[in-house]
Amino acid sequence: MSAIAYDTAGTLLREWRQRRSLSQLALANEAEVSQRHLSFIESGRSAPSRSMIIRLADQLAIPLRERNALLAAAGFAPVYASRDVDDPELKSGSEAVDLILRGHEPYPAIAVDRHWNLLHANRAVPQLLCGADDELLKPP
Repeated sequence: MSAIAYDTAGTLLREWRQRRSLSQLALANEAEVSQRHLSFIESGRSAPSRSMIIRLADQLAIPLRERNALLAAAGFAPVYASRDVDDPELKSGSEAVDLILRGHEPYPAIAVDRHWNLLHANRAVPQLLCGADDELLKPP
């Protein structure tokens, strides 16, 4: 789920709350705010502050990338940095993933991102994919 131009912070918060199977009262209690205030935020009758968005996002365990989308929907600048998988700062993490994948050889092992895009694979994967239709191996 990511912010679309017409999504408001309240709409996104409601979607995340429902995704986590929480009532407004339960979330309000966990975040130590009134249920009425949370209802006003979700309906758009009240504009949440940056700290309120972060507090609710913490309680809902919203991923950092989605927290940035939530902050942007409320008119605030993103707070959490994001990096591309090829970023030099992530080189040691990428090397660790490759080491784990090599440890699974001779069995095929892959690493995918949250959208199921193939990021890393060990040497056994091509043998697994041998004979698969080329159309199936193309990115979506």
